[in-house]
Amino acid sequence: MVAIIDYGAGNTKSLQFALERLGASHILTSDAEIIKQAERVIFPGQGAAGSAMTKLIDTGLDQLIPTLKQPLLGICLGMQLLCEYSEEGGVEGLGIIKGSVKRFGGTVKVPQMGWNSIYDPKSPLFEGINEGDFMYLVHSYYVPLCKETVAISHYNGPYSVALQKANFYGVQFHPEKSSLKGQLLLQNFLKLPA
Repeated sequence: MVAIIDYGAGNTKSLQFALERLGASHILTSDAEIIKQAERVIFPGQGAAGSAMTKLIDTGLDQLIPTLKQPLLGICLGMQLLCEYSEEGGVEGLGIIKGSVKRFGGTVKVPQMGWNSIYDPKSPLFEGINEGDFMYLVHSYYVPLCKETVAISHYNGPYSVALQKANFYGVQFHPEKSSLKGQLLLQNFLKLPA
């Protein structure tokens, strides 16, 4: 069973449809006991970091998520909230991954919206996914390169498009909107040892 963390941040329908296509049983829930018992957890996110963290704190999920031992996949804002701090709203994140989330600067259009290539993928999540394959992104903030970076993309310079620390995985792109390669990434996540 996959628990999708329900904290009111973002559209979870497309993620649920993607899991259904893969035949994965799942539940959208904010119940701490169900999340703890799940074989895998997906931490989705769309929207602003400040309001998302407020919702996590109000429900106690901010205390629960860092204690989870099963594979967890943070998507988009869900990945960014795994970090210590976000410039978006000046909020503290969950602190699982050291470092801060930054806003794109320079002359690039913000948000970055559309398909972008991934490079140097080095995680079981990317089995069968090749250097230069495209994933779908919508974001104004990014995680700089760090020791937990397991894939890179480029937009006004290189940044972390995927992170991994122990059982915590994160992707900046939306696998549920990234066609066959995104589906493959979700399938790889479902195969990770629980």
